Amino acid sequence: MSIAFNNPLSIPVLGFCAYSGTGKTTLLKKLIPELNRRGIRLAVIKHAHHDFDIDTPGKDSYEMRKAGARQMLVASHVRWALMTEDLVDDAPELPHLLKQIEQDKIDIVLVEGFKKLTLPKIELHRAAHGKPFIHTHDTNIQAIACCDDTQLPSELQRLDINNVAQIADFVIQYAKNWTPSTTQVPLQAAPECGCEMDSSNSLSVRQGVDNILSFVKPVTQIESVALDDCSNRVLAEDAISPVDVPQQTNSAMDGYAFKYSDPMLSQYQIVADVMAGHSYQGRLNDGEAVRIMTGAPVPEGADTVQMKELADDQGDKVSFSGNITLGQHVRQAGEDIAKGRTALAAGHRLQAAHQGMLASLGFGQLAVHRKPRVAVFSTGDEVCQPGEPLKPNCIYDANRFTIKSMLKQLGCEVIDLGIIHDSEAALVEALQGAAQQADAVISSGGVSVGDADFIKLALAKVGQINFWRINMRPGRPLAFGQIGDCLFFGLPGNPVAVMVSFMQFVQPALRKLAGESAWAPTLLPAIADCQLRSRIGRTEFSRGVYHLGADGKLHVSSTGAQGSGMLSSMVKGNCLIVIGEQDEQLVPGDTVYIQPFADLL
Repeated sequence: MSIAFNNPLSIPVLGFCAYSGTGKTTLLKKLIPELNRRGIRLAVIKHAHHDFDIDTPGKDSYEMRKAGARQMLVASHVRWALMTEDLVDDAPELPHLLKQIEQDKIDIVLVEGFKKLTLPKIELHRAAHGKPFIHTHDTNIQAIACCDDTQLPSELQRLDINNVAQIADFVIQYAKNWTPSTTQVPLQAAPECGCEMDSSNSLSVRQGVDNILSFVKPVTQIESVALDDCSNRVLAEDAISPVDVPQQTNSAMDGYAFKYSDPMLSQYQIVADVMAGHSYQGRLNDGEAVRIMTGAPVPEGADTVQMKELADDQGDKVSFSGNITLGQHVRQAGEDIAKGRTALAAGHRLQAAHQGMLASLGFGQLAVHRKPRVAVFSTGDEVCQPGEPLKPNCIYDANRFTIKSMLKQLGCEVIDLGIIHDSEAALVEALQGAAQQADAVISSGGVSVGDADFIKLALAKVGQINFWRINMRPGRPLAFGQIGDCLFFGLPGNPVAVMVSFMQFVQPALRKLAGESAWAPTLLPAIADCQLRSRIGRTEFSRGVYHLGADGKLHVSSTGAQGSGMLSSMVKGNCLIVIGEQDEQLVPGDTVYIQPFADLL
């Protein structure tokens, strides 16, 4: 059985595999000096199948390790070695071992053993041993070094097991041709196929998103809103700066402004003090300087500022120390934002930094898109309103409240229609009424393929609706369509599936509806700290907890049980771990992508 392998390094890794007795070590002992002679810097990792020691009994390092030191590092001016006691049930993880290599000092890593891993390898084979080939069940074999008596298929590259120079040629050429594998980012845009999508079949997450977005048009109504009330609103018109920022050329330091010369003068005559909010009306002559505060306008004739910590102020004269370059510590007028330039383009969702910048330009009112109006309801006779007695065989309605909260985070105006019970007439009335006052309607429950729920019957009477199976977990069933000009989203009934489906499908649609032009989900690479499983062809959204590790990288682990009804997993987590369609299993140390909750939850 093959075991997945992902090279964590930016240099190639090439394995040598063979049955015991074929001569792997003998070959490497000849190959290594030949590669060194040709200027190739090597690292070698060997898999040992038994307990071993590399230090000598009786030596201090040996005795300290045996006494219980988990790691023992011995160093001299010739070499250093790190020994780690790490008892594990199975073979050590090659990606972990590779990370111990100083890759900036190495051109290629040669690996002896680890033949079950899916890493590129050279197979060694001798016909006289009567052993089967490895290449017949390992597609990672790049070439076979064998004897003259070995019969090989013509498509496999043959190397002479006794010709070390030929094998060295192959290794060098392999290293030259090798390129790091690019990690496929999940949820990327689907390739253009020039054909209609068959919604009767299962869709990828990306296909579902793209299809939905093709029907979404931003709201056209524009409102003029006070800057104070613009938080989380979407800018409808470009904000053109009416002023230069900064408005004047000014000092970036508390210090002294003067005209630069080369060489510098030994001292300068101080002619004025310039405070922030004030200016020096005259023009500085050669040999003159002004004391100047941070933000104060640089006088005409001056072009350079030296900080006060590197100045010797004698009252009416000043001299400078340290390196001085022309224009240092001077902020030019308009260098941040020039007058007449676009300070912020339409389509931005306004947050604190945007509002602060626009305030600095003098904007008091801004043109923003009207808030999208979204109607929400839950379906099912088994659903009860929180705060009321729980009926037998029923559950409290959690979905409507998570949906409303996420809608408010997106700056939507929420119309709560409550719980609509299982009646076709009630649902038809609710859908028609909602479509007349809302830009979008969201329901939860009653969209599973094959269900006989009344909502399907009602939707068939009032709108254009597609029921899709999305290749994802959780949240496979999804309904989307239109009721007149109103968008409709039918989300699954399981609470976690509702939240995941909202994040992936409803969120991008509502952001576009609100006028947000260039939004994309935040996906960050992280190191998996646990094993993660999925299924080829399906996107898995596992709830996870990410943190910044001691190595300065993001690490993530699962919250545990991943049932689609377990809301506690969303509370414990701070992200979704997005396992793409191409992955079936990820092991600790692999790179995964996470979607932080911060944007929405």
